[in-house]
Amino acid sequence: MPIRVMLVDDQELLRTGFRMVLAAQPDMEVVAEAGDGVAALQALRATAVDVVLMDVRMPKLDGVEATRRICAQPDPPKVLILTTFDLDEYAFSGLKAGASGFMLKDVPPGELLAAIRSVHSGDAVVAPSTTRRLLDRFAPMLPDTNQRPRHEGLERLTEREREVMVLVAQGLSNGEIAARLVLSEATVKTHVGRILTKLGLRDRVQVVVLAYETGLVRAGGNG
Repeated sequence: MPIRVMLVDDQELLRTGFRMVLAAQPDMEVVAEAGDGVAALQALRATAVDVVLMDVRMPKLDGVEATRRICAQPDPPKVLILTTFDLDEYAFSGLKAGASGFMLKDVPPGELLAAIRSVHSGDAVVAPSTTRRLLDRFAPMLPDTNQRPRHEGLERLTEREREVMVLVAQGLSNGEIAARLVLSEATVKTHVGRILTKLGLRDRVQVVVLAYETGLVRAGGNG
């Protein structure tokens, strides 16, 4: 069954370009389009979608709020934020809203297709190091440490899981974490899976965001 994609962007020409790229793929199908967040939410009520390509700056309802509402639904589609500028503040908000990653609008077609397949399979498409750089830049938007929200799930993590979470938030890959902690990569992957389950998170991107929000990791990458 092909990956069902919805295109959400107020620029019809850009949607046409994306549609042409996706239509050439045997494993993808554009099943819906929308020019703003309101229309996107309406389309989702009538159409089954796997991945949403979401612009952020749109009339009526922007992509960040649309993403937040989509991700709050039961069994929601994955959302891939499209931004014009690298490290756009909207990408920061989009990740916090539940997006599985962000891409630049001028991304090469091959990278866009790989990103769609990646989020569809359950992975995040933003490298943890890129996410960390994004959050470092916008860390002043986060509340002071003593005002930051507590997450009850953090108390359920083992000491090793907290250690792994900090390293994930610092931008290390599973392989790098395995080398740092003298573990097998499979063991690290198991720890990451347990962290996601205990904290109710969807992917590594949300692990990084939560680590910053709760003060587990501070700007600059130090836990």
